[in-house]
Amino acid sequence: MAKSVTKTTVAPDPMVERLRAALGRRAFTEQKMFGGTCFMINGNMLIGTSKRGLLVRVGKDGHAAAAARPHARPMEMGGRSMEGYVHVAPEGTATEADLAEWIDRALAFVETLPPKVKPAKVAKRPA
Repeated sequence: MAKSVTKTTVAPDPMVERLRAALGRRAFTEQKMFGGTCFMINGNMLIGTSKRGLLVRVGKDGHAAAAARPHARPMEMGGRSMEGYVHVAPEGTATEADLAEWIDRALAFVETLPPKVKPAKVAKRPA
């Protein structure tokens, strides 16, 4: 008798589609990071989403004000606070206006950063 194999599929994160739509025609890339999907502009992380909520890059100068907003708290990784990044609970992005405000905060910081250029890969010489 053949065994039945059940494949579990992970439902796509609806926030990914919301972020794509909110970023519109702006040039961005997506990268899997922090257990979710991060959106990058000029190689710099802008904003990310996972099942835990939204990760917003606000910079060190904007950190305290952003963390004081409703449904936001400082981002922690490995028990350490990540200054310049805040975590926003799903309740904090319930409306498109809420989401746009977080994106605007992230853009205000990330657009001040120089583009990140990936270093060229050095070809290995045969031994």
